[in-house]
Amino acid sequence: MVVALFLFLIDNLLIYWAKLPGLSAFLEHLGWIAGKPGRLDGDSVSTGWIQLAACVAAFCATAASCLLTRSRTVGDDAQLYSGIASYIVRGAFWAVFLVGLVDMSISFLRVEGFLPHIVGDHYATQLGRSIFRGTYVHYPLIALGFAIALFSRAPGFIWLALLIVLAEFTIVLTRFVFSYEQAFMGDLVRFWYAGLFLFSSAYTLVHDGHVRVDVFYANFPERMKALANIVGSLVLGLPLCWIILYMGTAGKGSIITSPMLSFEISQSGFGMYTKYLMSSYLLVFSLSMAVQFTAFILDNISKHQTSGTAGNPSEA
Repeated sequence: MVVALFLFLIDNLLIYWAKLPGLSAFLEHLGWIAGKPGRLDGDSVSTGWIQLAACVAAFCATAASCLLTRSRTVGDDAQLYSGIASYIVRGAFWAVFLVGLVDMSISFLRVEGFLPHIVGDHYATQLGRSIFRGTYVHYPLIALGFAIALFSRAPGFIWLALLIVLAEFTIVLTRFVFSYEQAFMGDLVRFWYAGLFLFSSAYTLVHDGHVRVDVFYANFPERMKALANIVGSLVLGLPLCWIILYMGTAGKGSIITSPMLSFEISQSGFGMYTKYLMSSYLLVFSLSMAVQFTAFILDNISKHQTSGTAGNPSEA
């Protein structure tokens, strides 16, 4: 499941940013899945074979890893995948924190006319273009955020919640005391606020903090609770994440892909240039939740096995 998730995202990256045919187009060319065969040229066919071989190799490596690490328990794998989901969330939080502060600063300098005096007329004009700001400012900051997440273990959303309060307080203070307000100030609150809710979902799942509306679950024995969690994750959790990923990246006009390809910004020209990044929040949410659901399933399989053995003295 985890390998398939990352292969799916890498395939989309190669399709939309590297302009490669993609695995589905290649399989349509071969006639292995329904589609319009015969539309790829020689170079694309060669690239398609490489992509297909890489995917097969990834799954073979996964199977080999399982065979070579039989001493690892299901609980160990659950902790591994939970750590991956935690890293994705930490990296995303650091990324939105850095991008928010830097983009807000650029927007403020641009509104007040200070930007040309700092970076010159040429770069001041370029920073007014979303594609330039996204490529040369946002993307490096996102990479820096994920690098910081390698060394930081703290759940960043706790500090992000505090920053949202401070940002909103600043808006109230400047509006009613100094009669000053700009579009980028509200954009910063929305940028951080959306990240807070979507990124913290996987962390909440780790600690079983999501609200349960149930009639029977609370009175179940541990074995039945584990089984309910396994079935719920398989039937409801993982399919939801895959639907978001697939529908959000199904084509150039999809809800995630389209804003990111065009570096979409809000209609307020002097606001923050981060609207396209907010569409990627859905990608981070579905990816982190899918990985965490996988860990959740494995953890509950371990609990189901343990409670079953503990309840049967002869097996013990």
